[in-house]
Amino acid sequence: MASVAGKETYPISSPATGARKEVLVVDDDRILRELVGDWLEAAGYEVRKVEDCQAARKAVCERVPALIVSDMFMPGTCGAAAIGELKRYAPSTALIAVSGNFKSGSGMTGDEAIAAGAARALAKPVKRTELLRAVAELIGAPR
Repeated sequence: MASVAGKETYPISSPATGARKEVLVVDDDRILRELVGDWLEAAGYEVRKVEDCQAARKAVCERVPALIVSDMFMPGTCGAAAIGELKRYAPSTALIAVSGNFKSGSGMTGDEAIAAGAARALAKPVKRTELLRAVAELIGAPR
C-alpha cells in the first residue's frame, strides 16, 4: 500500500493476460492450505499460499490474484471483517469463503459470507470437486 498526498492507495494491478490464472489460498491451518493449494495446482492454476489476512494483504498488494480462497475464522480477523479486509485490497477479485462454522451454525453463515462480499461460501471439509467447480465457474479454466 502506498500513500499519495497523505491518502492510502490500493493496488490497481490485475492478473496478467495469457498467464496461468492465479489463486491466493489463505488459511491458518497449514495442512488445509497445502491440500487446497495442491488441488488447484494439479488442476493447472498458479497458486500462492499464505497463513493469515495480514500475509494476504501483503500478497495482494504485490500482485492481485484472479481469485482468493480464504478461511473465514483465523486468529486476528474473522468472518465479514476478513472478507471486507480482503475485498478492500482486491475489490474486483472474486473470493470463495471457506469455514467449518458454516455447517455448525456458530458464527457467520454461508449466506452472510456472500452478503459480505464473497462470491461463494463452501463448508469445510471442502470436497475437491466442489472447490474446483466453484473456481472454474468464477474465473474459468486455468489458461
